[in-house]
Amino acid sequence: MKFAHLSDLHLGKHLNQYSLLEDQEYILNQIITIIREQSVEAVLISGDIYDRPVPPGEAVSLFDDFLAELAADKLPVCIISGNHDSPERIAFASRLIAASGVYLAPVYQGEIQPVRLTDQYGPVNFYMLPFIKPVHIRHFFPEEEAGTYTDAIRSAIAHMNVDWKERNILLAHQFVTGASRSDSEDISVGGLDNVDADVFDGFDYVALGHLHRAQNVGHGKIRYCGTPLKYSFSEVKDEKSVTIVNVEEKGTISMNTIPIVPLRDMVCLEGEFREVMDASFYENVDTDAYIRMTLTDEMEVLDAFSRLRAVYPNLMRMDYKKRSRNLESGMGEMETAASLLPSELFERFYQEMNHQPMNEEQMEYMQEKIQKIWGV
Repeated sequence: MKFAHLSDLHLGKHLNQYSLLEDQEYILNQIITIIREQSVEAVLISGDIYDRPVPPGEAVSLFDDFLAELAADKLPVCIISGNHDSPERIAFASRLIAASGVYLAPVYQGEIQPVRLTDQYGPVNFYMLPFIKPVHIRHFFPEEEAGTYTDAIRSAIAHMNVDWKERNILLAHQFVTGASRSDSEDISVGGLDNVDADVFDGFDYVALGHLHRAQNVGHGKIRYCGTPLKYSFSEVKDEKSVTIVNVEEKGTISMNTIPIVPLRDMVCLEGEFREVMDASFYENVDTDAYIRMTLTDEMEVLDAFSRLRAVYPNLMRMDYKKRSRNLESGMGEMETAASLLPSELFERFYQEMNHQPMNEEQMEYMQEKIQKIWGV
């Protein structure tokens, strides 16, 4: 069975106050063309359909058009909610819509029934696990240990009652330890949301969403397909694509990627103001791209941003090289903070502000609030 793996559409997203809806419509149309050309038999969408829980009407209409095209081709579509989605809104009318071959993951209730499709080798089971936290597992299975995200996912899988002799595909939306992040993602301080890759052992393929850079994690059967568009300047060098997976008999799987080309690319440029405003420079540049401009002038240029916009109409960001160096010097502190648990960060903050460590009662109170806020 051949299927397309998509995720993190983030429909309705704005970047630096630019609406990306036109770009998203363009890329979805291109994806439909690829799906048809590749003779795909099913489509998996692993969360973050929208950029926020209550998406704008235009984003909902765009996704409706996309699903209508796939349904018209009689393609089964499996969809889960991500951390940016409202699981209740994604699951709305799921039982009615399933009649058209579009399967929407219900709000997690402690068990998951697979979507069962068949091909010449027999059944293929698609397990749709929406984004969950340890608090969800503790709610439905209070007797089980679910102190970490790894515990939570392990428990959720255990309650799926998977027949491991059959071919089984998992859709999930989590951060797997060791994967590479980009700047456009939500980052959990201290790696609280990390999930160990070994919890997915046994699945023939794990179609992940959440991270925006296409990559395999662990072995080749655990994969983030990445976003269809670049959503931050840290992704400038990334190549966006559609992941096509072919599952044959049990234990035989192959995949390839089909490049997708955006309506407007994302580009970083650098130079002195007079240089980047000269025709000899910008004639060799895609001036319609979304651009981050770094000026190397020693002195600030008067009204530089609006003057640059006359040549680069989609200029999103402008900074100066000397300021960039100052920002980079602070990266060590940011990386250190990202590696600490919230409790450790707060302890350091408290001691710095009060010139004394927290007492035992204060520590217990802090841990209680962290557990309530992060659900761990």
